[in-house]
Amino acid sequence: MNIDAKRKAAAGTVVAPLASGKRDAMVRVSRETQGRGGKGVSVITGLPLTQPQLDELARQLKKRCGCGGTVRNGAIEIQGDHRDLLVAELIRLGWAAKRSGG
Repeated sequence: MNIDAKRKAAAGTVVAPLASGKRDAMVRVSRETQGRGGKGVSVITGLPLTQPQLDELARQLKKRCGCGGTVRNGAIEIQGDHRDLLVAELIRLGWAAKRSGG
């Protein structure tokens, strides 16, 4: 089963994280290329925010990186490899963020 089929299958079951207001959740910033024709994106997971809050944070991060992106299944995807910049920006905003993966 390819990644797109998995996303379509999980689309109906994935629920956005609860808005607890806590900033002590561990936020992970990783890089993925699967299902994108070899093009990499930086993926931010572990944010306990509602969908409108995720959209607003994604807008701020896209503007900071100067690139596009989206919010998909409770994770923010930013086009390109901007992991270091995203981790620094999330830490500046008060999140406990760290790089994950290679």
